[in-house]
Amino acid sequence: MFDINIQNGKEVFLIGRFDASRLEKAYSILDGINEDCVVNFKDLQYISSAGLGALIKTYSRLKNSGHSIKLINMNKHIYEVFKISALDKVFLIDLP
Repeated sequence: MFDINIQNGKEVFLIGRFDASRLEKAYSILDGINEDCVVNFKDLQYISSAGLGALIKTYSRLKNSGHSIKLINMNKHIYEVFKISALDKVFLIDLP
């Protein structure tokens, strides 16, 4: 199961398991963001390399247009994925 929704046009909530089979759904939300945003990982249990790629693409697009993306409420397991892949040095991550 995976869900993604956005509130107030700025805070994206990732829920469940974000893998390659969920990219179309994720891009339907992520591609519509055109300002600074926060991605809330509170209810995300798993992220694959495809999910990481979607976030990297969104980060690059926003950065190139002068905006930012902040990741919040990430659990330890998912944070380790970001740390091992050195993405903790790319993204602004606010741990709980």
